[in-house]
Amino acid sequence: MFLKQISLFNYKNFSEVQFEFDSKINCFVGKNGVGKTNVLDAIYHLAYGKSYFNPTAIQNIKHGEDFFVIDGEFIKNNRTEQVVCSLKKGLKKVLKRNGKVYDKFSEHLGFIPLVIISPADTDLIVEGSETRRKFMDSVISQLNQVYLNQLIQYQKIIVQRNALLKYFALNHVFEKGTLAIYNEQLNELGQSIFEKRKEFIQAFLPIFNKHHQTITDSAEEVELVYESHLFEKNLLPLLDENLVKDRALQYTSVGIHKDDLSFKISGHPIKKFGSQGQQKSFLIALKLAQFEFLKKQSGQKPILLLDDIFDKLDETRVGKIVEMVNEEEFGQLFISDTHSERTEKIVKSTLQTYKLFHL
Repeated sequence: MFLKQISLFNYKNFSEVQFEFDSKINCFVGKNGVGKTNVLDAIYHLAYGKSYFNPTAIQNIKHGEDFFVIDGEFIKNNRTEQVVCSLKKGLKKVLKRNGKVYDKFSEHLGFIPLVIISPADTDLIVEGSETRRKFMDSVISQLNQVYLNQLIQYQKIIVQRNALLKYFALNHVFEKGTLAIYNEQLNELGQSIFEKRKEFIQAFLPIFNKHHQTITDSAEEVELVYESHLFEKNLLPLLDENLVKDRALQYTSVGIHKDDLSFKISGHPIKKFGSQGQQKSFLIALKLAQFEFLKKQSGQKPILLLDDIFDKLDETRVGKIVEMVNEEEFGQLFISDTHSERTEKIVKSTLQTYKLFHL
């Protein structure tokens, strides 16, 4: 599978531009601020129905305009697939495949397997647990529609339960029976989501360790640990035990919406004890593991976006990534870089076909 061409209209800094791509390697080079990352984000947008860098959809419209359109043509299983994502101010975002509008964006997730590696990935280390849960959920959801639907339903019930807890507090009432209905639903969905996350980590961990050892020549000992309240006991008794706390806080304090992934180096949190280089190696290994996991499970080589990847990485680690390209592990690759000479030297060493776009 690969992206053959893309057209952007009023997207971020572009008024109107079109690119035709090589089926293997495509490089965007130029100074900071010219829009290299924006092209990669447009490609991401077609796979996920949203921006990787700016979750506020309307802010992706070019300043002074009132709409944007991203139009991509993919080749998948020898068939042409057109995916169009558009947004007009005051209206809902529209996602279409071959002219047919999706009722729910979730129906599209997984159709175009795609992985991005970017400096923005540091959020996975420095931000809170929600960012790491979203990473885990994103990988599983691309392969499992049932999981995605359960997750959406679980979140809806959490919102309803929290609203009920606020209502109790404001009106000085308490209806145990109504709360029990939500607890039962959360328990059923939560247990299923928990089991799927456990299965995912079990399968994902060896792949992550393998990639980390390759990138670092096994120089560092790292851990990726799934943390959940549900390792202690089922969600139903946990909700009962935390009822007094939940009523005081007016929100649900336990459940799979509080799960986390712990990133460690030499037994310590990588956020505090990992150097910038060690953190970057950890994140690249994480994303390469995501790539391999999706490839194995879907039978398709995901599109891989490397945004500003070669900054802050030494030549040895860059060389390890290039080796993987030569070994045909990757399908279509998109690279953004500020140094055209460096990029061209790297892609030439891969012995693959490539296109260089100067922005």
